[in-house]
Amino acid sequence: MRVVMFGYQTWGHRTLQALLDSHHDVALVVTHEKSDHAYEKIWDDSVADLATEHGVPVAIRNRPDDEDLLSLLKETDPDAIVATNWRTWIPPQVFNLPRLGTLNIHDSLLPSYAGFAPLIWALINGEPEVGVTAHIMSDELDAGDVVLQHRVPVGPRDTTTDLFHRTLALFGPMAVEGLDLMASGRTDWAPQDRSKASFFHKRSERDSLIDWTWTAEELDRLVRAQCDPYPNAFTYRNGERVRIVSAEVSKGCYGGTPGRIFIREGDGVVIVAGAQARHGRSHGLLIRTVRLDDGRELAAADYFTTMGGYLTDRAQVS
Repeated sequence: MRVVMFGYQTWGHRTLQALLDSHHDVALVVTHEKSDHAYEKIWDDSVADLATEHGVPVAIRNRPDDEDLLSLLKETDPDAIVATNWRTWIPPQVFNLPRLGTLNIHDSLLPSYAGFAPLIWALINGEPEVGVTAHIMSDELDAGDVVLQHRVPVGPRDTTTDLFHRTLALFGPMAVEGLDLMASGRTDWAPQDRSKASFFHKRSERDSLIDWTWTAEELDRLVRAQCDPYPNAFTYRNGERVRIVSAEVSKGCYGGTPGRIFIREGDGVVIVAGAQARHGRSHGLLIRTVRLDDGRELAAADYFTTMGGYLTDRAQVS
């Protein structure tokens, strides 16, 4: 089948490689320019470079709605488009152009976690599983009929990086399998149950700022969701930003005011957490490793050399 691919970063790179290795003919690749956005510099294998290495024409676009690109697509005359990690709106005149439509690969179990950073949001929210969905693109973002879907269980200490690698491995094979199903003449795809839909925005620095009224269990998930190489969850101590590299839920229950630097437990330091912490029946967040703005990474016990004081949500002396 003659295919055009819209893709970006490592997701797009891995998908393009699978398509190049398949029996399908990749006739054109459309991708974005490299970005300085914190989240777009992490998994940034170049789709353009891979396409060029294999002699595939490349079009660089931020938004794919200009007349020049539409003319190029019509000239290319694809049977299908595959979209993977495309970051801007694709208009109907593009996704409806191929005779078989456009197959979008999204790293969530649609209809849940449409939009951006689905793995991070799902881990923060304690979902028992994540996954990848291949669906036919429609007028509403990430809402088209499902062609195939694969699930990935979330382990008790998994990080977003763990889930990224497990879901990434599905992208290429699902793109090829989805195209094969489309080429077979099948059209009996599964409509999404829109009553179960959720849509999430891009992550920004503000979303990694720790709110100590969250429970220790929620904060533990936030830290694992914002693990390296993602921007870490952070807090402030006496005006200094402190990134939390590793943490877990404390064994003991600790009462008091959320954010209080309270007590050593094993090789870590416990911070009081949870809106109900004053009752003394809440676990705290046991911090093990921190990172400072100068790049130093320290064991919590070496950084919090005295107990007392508070971690806060703003850069001012507590």
